[in-house]
Order: sequence, then C-alpha cells, then structure tokens
Amino acid sequence: MLEVHNTVFVCIDIQGNLAQAMHAKEKLFEAVKKLIAGVVVLDIPLILTEQNPARLGPTLSEIQTLMPSATRPVSKMSFSCCGSEEFVQAIGASKRTDVLLCGIEAHICVYQTACDLLARGYRVHCVADSVSSRTQDNKAIGLEKIKNAGGVITSTETALFELLKTAEAPAFKAIAKIIR
Repeated sequence: MLEVHNTVFVCIDIQGNLAQAMHAKEKLFEAVKKLIAGVVVLDIPLILTEQNPARLGPTLSEIQTLMPSATRPVSKMSFSCCGSEEFVQAIGASKRTDVLLCGIEAHICVYQTACDLLARGYRVHCVADSVSSRTQDNKAIGLEKIKNAGGVITSTETALFELLKTAEAPAFKAIAKIIR
C-alpha cells in the first residue's frame, strides 16, 4: 500500500504533438492534472521527464504549470527513464521505495520504465487512468505487461485516497476538492 513518506511521483513524457495523439487524451489530461495536484498537496517528490524534447517539444503547459516551480524536466533519449543517469540519480536521491507512475506511452516508455524500476527493487504503482497510448489496445497491452512484471495497477482516486489513509488526514479536504 502506498505511504506518503515512501512514495515518489514520476510523470513521463506528456509533451507536444505526441500527447495530442493519445487515445482519450482529454480524460488522460484531466486525470493527470488531478494526480499532480494531489501529489503536490501531499508534498510527495516529483520527477518530470521529457523524451527527446528537441523533436517532440516540451511538457504540455497545462501539466507543467501544476508542477512545483523547482521541477525541471529530465531530458532523455532512452525509452526507459532509467536509461538517463540524471533520472537514476534523482530517483535515488528521493530515498523512496514506491514509485507512482503516470505518462505516455503506456506500452513503451511507461512499461520500460516500470520494468527497469522493478528490476532495481522499487515497488511500482502505475496509474491506469493517468497513462495512455495512441491506441486503446496498446494502452491495455502496456498495463497488462506492467502488471505481469510485478507492478501494481491503480487509479488516480485510489492512489490519492490510499496515500491519505483517513478522512481525518490534514490534506483530506484538499484532496476531496481535487477529486470532485
């Protein structure tokens, strides 16, 4: 189960025209925005990545503006975020054991990152409504492969309330407002 003090959040490659090509992109963007807002309220460390930003463009502004001002994207060329030494250092520096993943594409960058993180001993929680691919079939394949590799499939609402644990938590009202 997710615990605030053990969790780091990773937002993978929601950028440029690639993001605009995602299946059910509006639902994806809304879920990702809720997830980021909740993670910020809970003060969970965030890591943002961008795949080949010179070619694919920057993170969507509607996503980037929700990130804390100190969040600088980790640029990468490898599909797995773990192919970037900067990413590996950032996730190690978080001193967290659980990784909450969102982003695109589920069957490529999210899947490969999940597998590499699992191989490094992290517990991976992939947020199903906050990941996508260009096709629904590829999203389903990516999620299935992550689960088969040992990752946990969750949802934005499940993850945020799991992190809260109780309606008496100080952040409960803020999270409830985000979810509505």
